[in-house]
Amino acid sequence: MTVSRVLRNRGDVSTATREKVLAAAKALGYVPNKIAGALASQRVNLVAVVIPSMSNMVFPEVMSGISDALDGTGLQPVVGVTGYSPEKEEQVLYEMLSWRPSGIILAGLEHTEAARKMLVESGIPVVEIMDIDGKPVDAMVGISHRRAGRMMAEAILKAGYEHIGFMGTKMSLDHRARKRFEGFTETLAKNGVEIQDQEFYSGGSALAKGREMTAAMLKRTPDLDFIYYSNDMIGAGGLLYLQEQGIDVPGQVGLAGFNKVELIEGLSRKLATMDSCRFEIGQKAAQIIAARNEMAEPMETEQIELTPKIAFGDTLKRKL
Repeated sequence: MTVSRVLRNRGDVSTATREKVLAAAKALGYVPNKIAGALASQRVNLVAVVIPSMSNMVFPEVMSGISDALDGTGLQPVVGVTGYSPEKEEQVLYEMLSWRPSGIILAGLEHTEAARKMLVESGIPVVEIMDIDGKPVDAMVGISHRRAGRMMAEAILKAGYEHIGFMGTKMSLDHRARKRFEGFTETLAKNGVEIQDQEFYSGGSALAKGREMTAAMLKRTPDLDFIYYSNDMIGAGGLLYLQEQGIDVPGQVGLAGFNKVELIEGLSRKLATMDSCRFEIGQKAAQIIAARNEMAEPMETEQIELTPKIAFGDTLKRKL
């Protein structure tokens, strides 16, 4: 019984005894059979994490927050990737839930009807992350992307820019980028300003794509004085293009991205952006899962909104 308590990280066992048991297990190369234990508890010590992409620099930082919060809890994250496809998300959820994880963390609030039904009926803690503009299945942790778009529009207008373009991902798949765009354009419209050019794409968030789209947009609409990008990577590509062309940034054309990824810190000029609170989102979501697994009674549903801040950098300072 003592060995079982140590290996399951449960019960009151002295530090000395715990160390002896773990040392013996290590020497023997012993790995406990979690599936056998799950037959009685109907639960394995895994936390399913469902995200759209691992190539997008946003989500590794979310995973770091999750891992940080679960460290020492006995819970381990296991990742499924959807490629921004609702159908793939449904498939990933089906497979992961079949293992009866101790909780699930998934990006976004938009799911197929079947996926939402699976989450509701799962009987485990569910935390939807990255977004709070909608109704969660259970708990949610994130930022308001509509508010983020409004905040950026207000900052751009306050700096004196009037001829504004927008570049973003394919909005039918990237719901959070779509919500930022909605908040952005609504605020511009309230101030009598319309988007003069816009372009959406379905490819990756690449520097090359940002350069290409920025060149094409300025050729189509040469009087633009500001471009707002849905993410930092295409924004960084746009900045590199403008610098190569000798265009004054931010005097002639201002720029801003979103996410505040670490990579842009290496640019010769700092791109204006907004921190999407990625590490903290992952951390708080995992803390909810861990806390609920420790409690006999269900906790009150958590809905945590974090507040991003604009980093003005060197590209959102209009020279009037």
